[in-house]
Amino acid sequence: MQKRQLGRTGLEVTSLGFGAMEIRGPRIWGGRPVTDSDAERILNAVLDAGINFIDTAYDYGRSEEYIGRFISHRRSEYFLATKCGCTVVDAGDHDETPHVWTRDNLLRNVDVSLRRMKTDYIDLMQLHNPTIEQTDEGQLIDVLKEIQATGKVRWIGVSSTLPHITKYIETGVFDSFQIPYSALERDHENVISAAAQSGAGTIIRGGVGRGEPGVGLGNGDKWAAWEKAKLDELLDEGESRTAFLLRFTLSHPDLTTTIVGTKSPEHLTENIKIAQKGVLSEEVYEEAKRRLLEAGQSPKA
Repeated sequence: MQKRQLGRTGLEVTSLGFGAMEIRGPRIWGGRPVTDSDAERILNAVLDAGINFIDTAYDYGRSEEYIGRFISHRRSEYFLATKCGCTVVDAGDHDETPHVWTRDNLLRNVDVSLRRMKTDYIDLMQLHNPTIEQTDEGQLIDVLKEIQATGKVRWIGVSSTLPHITKYIETGVFDSFQIPYSALERDHENVISAAAQSGAGTIIRGGVGRGEPGVGLGNGDKWAAWEKAKLDELLDEGESRTAFLLRFTLSHPDLTTTIVGTKSPEHLTENIKIAQKGVLSEEVYEEAKRRLLEAGQSPKA
């Protein structure tokens, strides 16, 4: 597996990471049912394949618990990223996940996450998409640094979007940024470069467009851009649309890693084969961007 340096952290992470939200279970955001054996199988398959970056969050249902149960004994084989600022509230047939941006909640998040994942340190702790105003009001950067000083967290980052992410980049304090991006969602294309130029690592989510319409979190409106840009014409023989999307995402010169989630070992194997095929040729990459631009898909900043 190809590895890239996660910014100033110096961590050498695989360009294909694993997004553990897919093993959250059905109580969070309409997730699919997942059994203990499903989780054990996919998490170990991820490590067996050589993927060494796993991203989760306090509010990803059973995800952190499963990581602790099934791969904590292999802790030296992976870098672990999670997120804080979250709560989970029982709403009967499902759980709600309101965020609480206070020092007490962040401290609670860290300790619970460590206990669930059966580890004494987290490689990367990320704020889970607060506004810049919430971060300032709660003095969250100071809280993260306080936690970091204890050794419970090695590096600090933020999962964010425009317009807030530009302000976060300007602070110069974050070691990584988690950013949504794909050929079908190019708003943050230039932001990824700005984040990298600040010395931070870049973690891309949604790099395969969240699946095709009707599958997973696939959004049909976004896929309309694919049709308009006639990207089927750029596919290699036998190449799927999602394979092309993953290679497009990996082709971004300032990407460190993209987190792709699945609970299917077969799907994981396919993702690995796609990643190993490598980035798109410069000619195809530039042609795809040109067509997408004409179809109305362009960076916002």
